[in-house]
Amino acid sequence: MNDWINCKNQKIPKRQVTGSNALVTSQQSYVPPYLAQNSQQSSAEEQQIYQHLLHLVQVKSPNEMIERCRALFIEGADYPEPEILLILDKITASKNAVNEFKFFINRCCHILINRWHMQPQLHHAIPKLIKLFESSPTRSRNTSFRYRNIRRLRELIQMFIATEQYLILRRFMEVMTKSTEVNISNENQPLITLIHRYSYLYEHCLMSDDSTFEHQWRVKQMQAQVQRRFEVDLSKYVTYQVRRTQILKKASADEAERILRPVNNPTLLSDRQLHDTLQHFIGKVEGNYTYQELAQKFLYSSQQTACFRDFKDDLYEYLITSIAGGSGKRQLQQKLYTQLKNTLPQADDQKLDEFLILRTCSQLLNFLIVESHLSIQHFNFIDMISNQGTIITIGLLLKIVLICRKVKPYLEKRLAILFHHYESATTNGINWLVQVLEQANIAMIIYFGNIDISYFKEICY
Repeated sequence: MNDWINCKNQKIPKRQVTGSNALVTSQQSYVPPYLAQNSQQSSAEEQQIYQHLLHLVQVKSPNEMIERCRALFIEGADYPEPEILLILDKITASKNAVNEFKFFINRCCHILINRWHMQPQLHHAIPKLIKLFESSPTRSRNTSFRYRNIRRLRELIQMFIATEQYLILRRFMEVMTKSTEVNISNENQPLITLIHRYSYLYEHCLMSDDSTFEHQWRVKQMQAQVQRRFEVDLSKYVTYQVRRTQILKKASADEAERILRPVNNPTLLSDRQLHDTLQHFIGKVEGNYTYQELAQKFLYSSQQTACFRDFKDDLYEYLITSIAGGSGKRQLQQKLYTQLKNTLPQADDQKLDEFLILRTCSQLLNFLIVESHLSIQHFNFIDMISNQGTIITIGLLLKIVLICRKVKPYLEKRLAILFHHYESATTNGINWLVQVLEQANIAMIIYFGNIDISYFKEICY
């Protein structure tokens, strides 16, 4: 469990910034949290640039700031305050620049983003800023006495756009710019363009260990808004379908369309797939039990379990009842049995506790989906989807999370790793993953969201 997302943010004492530039020194009395954070690792020159940008973003328009950033970070020339260019030269010439420049430029971006995000009318500037770093310089460097400095700057910028920090900015841009309308027809779009749809991935795809407090708060705020919007849209769609079915019992289809205003399917699933998904996750799946009831039944029986070994045996039986028949059933059963048998065997005779349950469930998710971004093999996941289908596969994962809700972030992280791995691929080639993400979104909303599913049950019977 070494790849849980841990935000290593600490409060750092404020640091005085010195310099001759009036625009820099005028802000010395205040160091915002996102500048104070990690300031002990920042050079005095970096702090001067931060303070300079902090002042400018409060008095300049977004277009003016973007042109400033172009001159400073892309062209490396003709900046209105030449002394700021000299400060940037010191940063790029630093022996630690190769490793540290990505953090510096990322914080520069967030100074502007933090300011613009607070004002919805300025949101349009955020993607412009992020895309700016992929543009090429327009000025000739050959005659510049700063040629060597400009070349070094451009090398570092090119390295920056290949980093996790810039990739997170790109994803953030996709979330900021995408409308809420569903575009099913475009199957050739890269998977990254769908990131805005999956709020449960936000904390793992839009934040990193060096994310500022402000950025973390902003992502969580966006996450809550997107989740709530999906809950509302899904509720409206289900309500429409239930009422339409009721009307069709007494009237024609034309009459139903005249009485009701159509509501679009808010997912990327077909209407049939969405109906089957809702029916599976809300209705009875094994005998007369829903997923929630099965989990409660298992947890109750596990209280009488004598030892960890017996718990693993019971967990195996609890999981395999979800597996459908077919050529892959026996193979998956054997893999599950072996995985559980080899999970913490030294603790087999111990009394069951929360730690053992947590470790067992997290290792199961590793095994069934993907271990980490360093070990991206996901053959078991592909096999499950091929043999069981996406709905049953998500159901099996849901069973694990419902008996140990503390591993929900761990499940989200596994799916985020797969998203990252495939985000450059076009969706028409990974339709199975799009279905997984959509159905996981629905399952998350039903079992962990704030949606009232009582009315949903009418669509399931």
